[in-house]
Amino acid sequence: MPASVTAVRPAWAIEGGRITIEGTGFPVDRPQLPGVRIGGARARPVFASASQIDVVLPSGLDGGQTEIAIDDVVSPVTVGVAAAFATGLHQVDNPVFDSHGNLYVTYSGTRGQEVPVSIFRVRPNGTRETFSSGIVNATSMAISPDGRLYVSSRFEGTVYRVEEDGSFETFATDLGVACGLAFAADGTLFVGDRSGTVFRVDRDGKATPFASIPPSVAAFHLAVAPDGACYVTAPTLSAYDAVYRVDSDGIVSTIESRFGRPQGIAFDAEGGALVVEALAGASGLYRIGRPGTHIPPEMILAGPGLVGVAVDPFGGMVVCSNETAYRMPPVSAARQG
Repeated sequence: MPASVTAVRPAWAIEGGRITIEGTGFPVDRPQLPGVRIGGARARPVFASASQIDVVLPSGLDGGQTEIAIDDVVSPVTVGVAAAFATGLHQVDNPVFDSHGNLYVTYSGTRGQEVPVSIFRVRPNGTRETFSSGIVNATSMAISPDGRLYVSSRFEGTVYRVEEDGSFETFATDLGVACGLAFAADGTLFVGDRSGTVFRVDRDGKATPFASIPPSVAAFHLAVAPDGACYVTAPTLSAYDAVYRVDSDGIVSTIESRFGRPQGIAFDAEGGALVVEALAGASGLYRIGRPGTHIPPEMILAGPGLVGVAVDPFGGMVVCSNETAYRMPPVSAARQG
């Protein structure tokens, strides 16, 4: 029986991401492993057996479905390659979309650094434009229920409200090392202080401590679930970190504890939590189901150095590293390949 490919997991990747090609009869008992090409470019193998070959996605590929070819193996298949959408960034948390499909990304800079542009706006056609300047260490962003952009400064411990023309005003202060932001449907803003506190901020900018979570070595990342609970990731130096759920009373529970250095978090149209995993060797974008489903995290996209994820108003997604934002289709399509 000739060797053949049966599946590719995950179905999407960015350059440097590790994907697994599953099949039967792979010719690995020879002096050299079979060559693997993705989009015509040679891919580096990192594991091989008769039923599985793991390779690292090469750079320079165009976006979209891209053919995988293996020497002496029939049944070529494809992998989805997420295309670079915006570059030249310094993103340290999730980017955000407004209701028109415009993407907001940051150039945060090193601690205390005043950079020329704090926030860029990327139009749906990929055009990037300067949006706001003057915010030191612009860190996390969120869109309020009334459509306004808010951004935290981890250096100042402040959250700013940004107007349509890019000007900004102070909204809340004294928030520690202010990182993750997320809005509830009633306009309440949650702010994560990486020192260990999640604040609840009312419409007038008054902040009160809401929940306590172990401090992070990097940042708190927040998202509000369809049921109104606040989800938090907080990467530490531990081998495994939790995804936390904070209910309306500030009670903290653990949703998932199998990640290493989980970072950006968002919710898809079906209510699943999308979590960026930054652990070397298993890094990428994962989806975890609603609490109580007991379904293991599902890898959606493989890619190194990712920090954030955002879902646009039409269901499409962006994942981002510190420097680049990549476009992806909706979760339902990405899961099918």
